[in-house]
Formats: sequence, structure tokens, C-alpha cells
Amino acid sequence: MYLKKAFWSEGLNAPESDPQSESPAKAVGELVNSLNKQRLYREVTLALRTGLRDARAEFSFLRVRGLRSILKFLRSVAESDTTINLFCHSQSIPELQVVPVLFQNSLKETEDDIVENLNHIFGVEPMKITSPSTDAEVALALRVLEGCCLLHRESTVLAHQHKAIEVLMNIVSTRGALEQGVCLDALVSIMLDSSANQMDFEACNGIEEVAELIRDKQVDENLRLKCGEFLLLLIGHVNGRESSPMAAVHEDIRRLLGEKSASLIWAASQFGSTLDPEQRLMALHIQARRVLESLDLY
Repeated sequence: MYLKKAFWSEGLNAPESDPQSESPAKAVGELVNSLNKQRLYREVTLALRTGLRDARAEFSFLRVRGLRSILKFLRSVAESDTTINLFCHSQSIPELQVVPVLFQNSLKETEDDIVENLNHIFGVEPMKITSPSTDAEVALALRVLEGCCLLHRESTVLAHQHKAIEVLMNIVSTRGALEQGVCLDALVSIMLDSSANQMDFEACNGIEEVAELIRDKQVDENLRLKCGEFLLLLIGHVNGRESSPMAAVHEDIRRLLGEKSASLIWAASQFGSTLDPEQRLMALHIQARRVLESLDLY
């Protein structure tokens, strides 16, 4: 989906020399702005309905197509405050909510598919069979989840209702490096300013799982670096918040990774908030590598 400016709205901001024409021009401008907003909302709802229809499909390749469409849509939405607000409004409508569809389909755990009875054998209706989620599908679903939670804070509440932390920690424990890395990014987004999800993370022994990955030298180096970035972001977020559900995370990291690495993580998590996003990302990569090097020395 591409949220382009309507061709008929061009020229509205041209300078007007005649004072008598200001009032009609203002009225026309308001009308055009209203029409433009309605057009954008129709595009938002159409893109969501189309993407969600495929994301609910029985076949993985259709779900992947739907997830790619939604992810492209979210990137387009993020370009302006107007479209972000329209997307947030759309998420108050149950049939347009993205997060529940993710957990009911692509992120649905396979154990949920256990057949409880054999009534379909004796009936005339065929049994509905849903193809399992592929690695690529899970990774895409996690990216969509991350985008939804970053653009719409209430999506973290929806994620909590679907036991998101438990599902994501299971992915970290059982899936491959591709899904694990994306999963760590999604974990950051759903725990941001969400006490409920932070408490779930603590209850699932999330720090222990991440610490185990970063300590294991047999694990892919890129994944270990991603674990380092995750810990840096986590520590940076809870610093100075004594009432945070994860206020004891410093002690947990010290216990799991040792005093030296824990101190380095704490100090590195203070990297300048005044940096622009690109510099901040580069600093995060550098500090994560230093954390990894400190662990590999012992």
C-alpha cells in the first residue's frame, strides 16, 4: 500500500494575493483536507482488511503474502503523524486489529493444534487442516508485531492478552537464529512501558534465557550480538525506575554474567540519548560487541 497525496489537493497552499478570496479558499482547503483524511482512512482500512484476510489463511504461503503486505503498510504509515493516528484509530475496531490475528495464526503454538476428538471421521464435513508456520512466516509475524507495538501502544495490551511473552520466549528457546534475533527486537517493543509484559518476562525467566544464549560460544555470533543489544536496551530502559517490575534486573545480570560484564552493560547502556537515531544505533552495535568481548575473555 502506498499512501500518496491526492492529485486534487495540489496547489492549495499557493500564496493568495486577493484578500477577498481568502475566505472561499479557506473553505475549499478545509473541504479538501476532510476529503483527503477520508481517502487516507479508506486506504488504511482497505490495506488492513486485505492483509488480514491473507494472514488468516490456512496455507502458509498466503499468510506470508498477507504479512508482507501488512509490514509494507506499516512502513508507509510510519511516514506521517496523520497516518499513524488513523492506524491507531483503526486498531480500536476488533475486525481490523492486527495483533490478535498474529497470535491466532502465524504465532500460534503447534501444541494448540492437538486433535481433541475424532468426530470428523464419522461426519461428512472435511477436517480443516492448517499448514504449520514456516521460519520465514514466524520472522515476518514478529516484525509486524514489533511495528504494531511501536506505532500503537495499546497493541502491547492486546499482546499481553494473548500471552505474548510466553509465546516469544518459547520461540527464543526452540526456533532458529533468524527467528530468535527478530524475536528479541519484538520483545523490546512489547515490553516498552508495559508493566504487565515486563512482569511476564520476569516470570518466564527471560533474563536467564537471554544470558544463556549470549554465554554460549557455539551460538551464531550475530545472535549473541543481538542478545547484547537487547540487554543494553533493557538496562537503559529500567535505569532510574525503582518502581519498575524489573528493578532487580541489574542483580540478575550480575549473577548470570559476572560483575565485570554486568558493570560494562550498565555503563554502556548510558550511551548518549542526544545522539541522532543513526549514531545511537551505531553506538549500540559497538557497545554490544564490547559486552561480547568481555564475556569471551573468561
